[in-house]
Amino acid sequence: MLISVYVPLAVTAVLTVLAPRVARRLAPRHAAWALACTALVTTVGWTGSLALLAFTGIAQIPQVAAEGRWSVPALRAEDPVYLTVAIVSAAALTAGTVSLALAAVRQTRHLLRSRRECARMPGDSELAVVDNDTPHAFALPGAPGRIVVSRGMLRCLDHEEREALLAHERAHLRGRHHLFQTLWRLTAALNPLLRPLADAGGFALERWADEEAAARVGSRRIVARAVGRAALASSPRASRPPALAATGGAVPQRVRALLSPPPPRRPLPIAGGVLLLALCCVGLANATSDSDKLLDDAQRAQCAESLTHPNAPDLDGLEACCEHGVWGGRAEHHG
Repeated sequence: MLISVYVPLAVTAVLTVLAPRVARRLAPRHAAWALACTALVTTVGWTGSLALLAFTGIAQIPQVAAEGRWSVPALRAEDPVYLTVAIVSAAALTAGTVSLALAAVRQTRHLLRSRRECARMPGDSELAVVDNDTPHAFALPGAPGRIVVSRGMLRCLDHEEREALLAHERAHLRGRHHLFQTLWRLTAALNPLLRPLADAGGFALERWADEEAAARVGSRRIVARAVGRAALASSPRASRPPALAATGGAVPQRVRALLSPPPPRRPLPIAGGVLLLALCCVGLANATSDSDKLLDDAQRAQCAESLTHPNAPDLDGLEACCEHGVWGGRAEHHG
């Protein structure tokens, strides 16, 4: 267990460095799905490893071992997890859990606010044009979602660019990109190492919508022009663009990608990522199995110790020994 429990942590660290770089070389849709799967699997592995390290270390505290009826010498002999490592793991897990709860509350409020905004928008169609001279355009997730565009933005674009802009925002709604964003924000709250991956995921979503818009209007150059003009028209004094906005992400890189040929399929990086995620799952499963066996052995060792010194027999302890077969084995031996 001492080695396998660290495998998910190591895989998380490697993918945190490599995944954002590799994602920019993949087709945007594949990159978004790959980053989502990576965030989900590595978060489970990260949390499970921290929990196992914290538990197997804290279980060696005499007071805790007495409650669980484990043999401390047996635990230390088979899995010497230092108490410092256990405390750090427990602290990281606690901080991540609190951060996750706060992020979940923020995301829930954000989605509820989006639904209320959708209901307040004028008109019943998918497109809502607001009478505002400030140029802005974004997709507002809801049931159903709405595309919000200001008259100021519409005046900045010609007919073809407007069509490209609306196709971009429609792709966000059709692909339910807000769910990807929610997943990345929650996993990054639980595991801070995944924040670069979440940033790369936001860029992949914008590129995904760009490619969908290019396929819709039939011209990558028109979409590039629309993205560039929309970004230039947006007020620099405004706060950060709303979620799923056409002006979000690294606009120069998006325009450069649209002016280049479509990204090819690259199965090799995806296959490598799948192998690393499989290694993460196998490591966590192996560590969990070893932890269960470790505790069983420690309980049997404690039962054997208590039967060796039966000066003050503990009925509950004897029942536990019977459950593990220790008492029965000794009775057969002495019989």
